[in-house]
Amino acid sequence: MAVVFEKPKMLADVPLHYCPGCTHGIIHRLVAEAIDELGVGEKTIGVAPVGCAVFAYNYFNCDMYEAAHGRAPAVATGVKRCLPDNVVFTYQGDGDLASIGTAEIVHAATRGEKITTIFVNNAIYGMTGGQMAPTTLLGQKATTAPLGRSVEKNGYPVRMSEMLATLDGPAYIARVSVHDVKHIMEAKKAIKRAFEMQIAGKGFSLVEVLSTCPTNWGMSPAEALKWLEENMIPQYPLGVKKEVE
Repeated sequence: MAVVFEKPKMLADVPLHYCPGCTHGIIHRLVAEAIDELGVGEKTIGVAPVGCAVFAYNYFNCDMYEAAHGRAPAVATGVKRCLPDNVVFTYQGDGDLASIGTAEIVHAATRGEKITTIFVNNAIYGMTGGQMAPTTLLGQKATTAPLGRSVEKNGYPVRMSEMLATLDGPAYIARVSVHDVKHIMEAKKAIKRAFEMQIAGKGFSLVEVLSTCPTNWGMSPAEALKWLEENMIPQYPLGVKKEVE
């Protein structure tokens, strides 16, 4: 019988540790498929974050570094400058990238470092217990905002993709979602495009992926997907924010 669907070569044959309904697993697969299709697995190097994806080095069949919290772009910069012919990516959550790692991602982007960042935005701190993140929506409850995020106390959510797209260094910035099959397919195209931009030497590339956190949102997996579509996408509009020729 012909094989029509199988595990990407870039994914290790081990169980994932993520909570039921978490979409990190989907995003991992999309990254792995893109690398497989581009045929660059043997020269790909990833940088894992601190956060829910802290064990990403167990799941990708490529060389991986573990960075200190928020410092993945700095580590990736060093790797890419030492090994310019390799494909280097970071995989980071919103707490890691948009909070403690804000300086690292902004300066890597403005320098036009030829790395690719997969930025997973689930609007909350996942691993550490559901605290408010820079991306938490107005009115959204968190352990550190039990009454919901307010403008007066907490300010507005940060739109990282739009902010980074204003810089001169990035070659490709896009925001996608994985809440249904159609959008998963679009996310795959964007992730592959981001790697293609790096391979072509165009500059910094980033794909922001809207993701769910059923555990810390206090929802079922199905409810979380619906909440993402109805609440996160209006705050974080999908689409390509910047693409150079």
